[in-house]
This record gives sequence, C-alpha cells and structure tokens, in this order.
Amino acid sequence: MDSARWTALWHRLSAQGDGLAVFTRLAAAYAEPTRAYHTSEHIEDCLTLLDASRTLARHVDEVEAAIWFHDAVYVATRTDNEERSAQLARVSLRDAQVASEIAERVSGLVLETRHETTPHEADAALLCDIDLSILGRSPEMFDRFERQIREEYAMVPEPIYRTRRSDVLRKFLSRPAIYQTAWFRRHYEDRARANLERLLTKLGAET
Repeated sequence: MDSARWTALWHRLSAQGDGLAVFTRLAAAYAEPTRAYHTSEHIEDCLTLLDASRTLARHVDEVEAAIWFHDAVYVATRTDNEERSAQLARVSLRDAQVASEIAERVSGLVLETRHETTPHEADAALLCDIDLSILGRSPEMFDRFERQIREEYAMVPEPIYRTRRSDVLRKFLSRPAIYQTAWFRRHYEDRARANLERLLTKLGAET
C-alpha cells in the first residue's frame, strides 16, 4: 500500500495528527494472515479503478477514504465487519479533527459496501461499483477471486459453503443491473453476469 498516497489524502481531508499511524494500522489489518482476497492488493485495485472513474464522484476524497477503510475489519465468520470498519473510519477521522460531516459521510459509504441494497447516491454507487468490479473481470481473475474467497471461508464445510455462496451470487444476478453507473455497466456488466452464471452452474454441479 502506498503511504505517500495515503498521506496526500490525509492532508486533503485536513486531518490533524499522525496520519502514518493510521496508515500503519490499516496496512497491518490488510496483511492479516487469515485474509486471501481482502488484502492490500484489493485496496490498491480499488484505488486504481477510482483513478479511472473519479469524474463520477461528487466527493472523490471521501470515496477514496472509504476505499481505504472499507475492509479494515474483516473476519469471515462475523456479520458486522462493515459496521466495525465504518466505526473505525468515523473514530479515526474525528480523532484527527476531520469535519464531522465528512467523517460521517465516509462512515456511511463504508456501510454501503455491505451490498444489501442498491445504492442510488452518486458516491455510494461509485464505491459499490468499484468494490464489485472483480465480478466483471476476466474469467481467470474472477476464478482467482473465488478461490481466495473460499480460502477465507475454509472453516465452512463444502456443502454449506456452496449453498450460501450460491445464495449470494443469485442476489446479484437478480438485480436489474449489478452496476449502478453507466461507466461500470459498460465495462463490466455482461462479463459479471457470465462469470456469476458460470460459477453458479459449477456450484450446483458439485452438490
């Protein structure tokens, strides 16, 4: 992860105090040995996509901050990772005297990465599209992603994993559109649907 990029963002947010201490905490979180997909590589990929689509953002620095924080807390067996990551973002930014409305917006964006509802606000839609872009990558990249997710859920027995994973994938396929921005639909929608349908077929064939 790029500490210089983080420091530049820290200054643009008018954050006070030791930004590198926050960076170190985030870097350590993304390097936890239990992670296979939710690592610094995922954060760097999201930041690269933000650079390519930044004109879609209303508050681009807040979207970037949400990217840095959105998987800071990740334990595969828990269901409150996004809530805990959002809280970390809120506390870290407010402790650094970032304006409360900015800290709250960043925290709210992190919560959107639960992907439980379809976001309509521009920054939330962009962040979620960035986070879900892996679904629409090449079959090779998508398959690597799926292997990494399975590794993170290694404690779940195979039949249960297949059932639960299939439920998650079907929810995305049932949406009128997986991606909410025209830019991401143009680049990723068709391939994401093909990847998901292919994986669902595979998971069903293994039952």
